[in-house]
Amino acid sequence: MKQLIIHGDPEIRKDAVLSIDGEEVVCFGINRMGEWHGPDRVQLWCTVGTEDEREAYELRSYIPHFLDVEHYDADEIAVVEAAA
Repeated sequence: MKQLIIHGDPEIRKDAVLSIDGEEVVCFGINRMGEWHGPDRVQLWCTVGTEDEREAYELRSYIPHFLDVEHYDADEIAVVEAAA
């Protein structure tokens, strides 16, 4: 599981499947930052992981502060499956 900061909006929602550097991950939760005071474009802070990690996310059996953080632009991410 890791924290993913996306600069820009690839128009995804919770439970979307993303392809990042050839790895498919599921977006468990999203926080949208920057709507009111900036930066110049929105940032999505997503908690992502494999489907095997979903239970750990739902039970909160991880420490968010210690997740690895990766930054990507919206055009570097391929949306495999948009959430329903």
